[in-house]
Amino acid sequence: MSRTSPTWPRFLLLLLGMAALASGLAGGLARIGWALPLPAATAWHGPLMLGGLFGVVIGLERAVAIGRAWAYGAPLFAGAGTLALLSGEAAAGFAGYALGSAVLLLATLAAARKQAEAFMGVLVLGAFCGLLGHLLLAVGAPFQQTLLPLFGFLVLTIAGERLELSRYAPRPAKAPPLFAAVLLALLAALALPEPWDARLFGAALLGLAAWLARWDIARRTLRLQGLTRFVAASLLAGYVQLAIAGALLLGFGLQPGQASYDAALHALGLGFVFSMVFGHAPLIAPALLRIRLGFSALLYVPLALLHVGLLMRYAALLLDDFALRRVAGLGSVAAIALFLLLKLGLALRGPRKVAPHVPSHPRAAPR
Repeated sequence: MSRTSPTWPRFLLLLLGMAALASGLAGGLARIGWALPLPAATAWHGPLMLGGLFGVVIGLERAVAIGRAWAYGAPLFAGAGTLALLSGEAAAGFAGYALGSAVLLLATLAAARKQAEAFMGVLVLGAFCGLLGHLLLAVGAPFQQTLLPLFGFLVLTIAGERLELSRYAPRPAKAPPLFAAVLLALLAALALPEPWDARLFGAALLGLAAWLARWDIARRTLRLQGLTRFVAASLLAGYVQLAIAGALLLGFGLQPGQASYDAALHALGLGFVFSMVFGHAPLIAPALLRIRLGFSALLYVPLALLHVGLLMRYAALLLDDFALRRVAGLGSVAAIALFLLLKLGLALRGPRKVAPHVPSHPRAAPR
């Protein structure tokens, strides 16, 4: 497959990512008491979301970027890993995620050779973190021990994308070295023993949130209209959640069973990462599937619901109110489902003509 190949194979690969998303969300609901007969999804809620969904989506994006058939092994292996996990074959599932991560790293290195810039180096480091986390899972490490490298994969991937775009906003000479310091702190955290690993990781997240809030181009594009403003609002809301996650990790570390553990992971995974998904999906989907998506102000509804649901979750954890936590979890799932339904409706309603020149990389799409 290449950039000019038929889009239906990409669509089928994306469906594997959506299967991981649906199963992961259902598993998350089951973990907080909603009666859903999904034992495999309940047990592997985290890996399905981190490796199953984003292994496919980011792998597919990178494969389109370099236009090489072998790079599609990244989303294919990740999707196969999801099918194995849902079939009860955990070892095979984690092996699939690790293989997908290995191909993703190779594809990212290939892209970096074509475009030797700082942001590509950040993407390479992110792909390396993903491989490290999934290799740990594949050799039997507890999921808790893989959280920092797996979240490092997502955080560095997003940071690399935003670093590229921040070039278009004025920034002082001190900005790049500050970004590098944050990056080094995040990577150093992966080598530290508990609890200092999570605390340094949290400090790095706080630094990254401050850097992005100050120098990301979203601060300027928030003044514009339509889709551009929605993207900026999604990003800036995500940076607030990134800061919350960082503060919780810095203050409390990662202590399973504690309220701070649940709050930090969901601030990072739902509040930050899915805000980035909401903001970038309208831009990446046209490049991946060669369709044009319209915009509707209704997209602000799932964005608001996502963050209100998280605020309810924090309150529930603080008050030890399990019933409120169940409602908050359902609200978060509803926000993601509503966003996907709205984007599907916009795709069906809006112009679907194939663009005459598909960007060679999703980042080439207009922001």
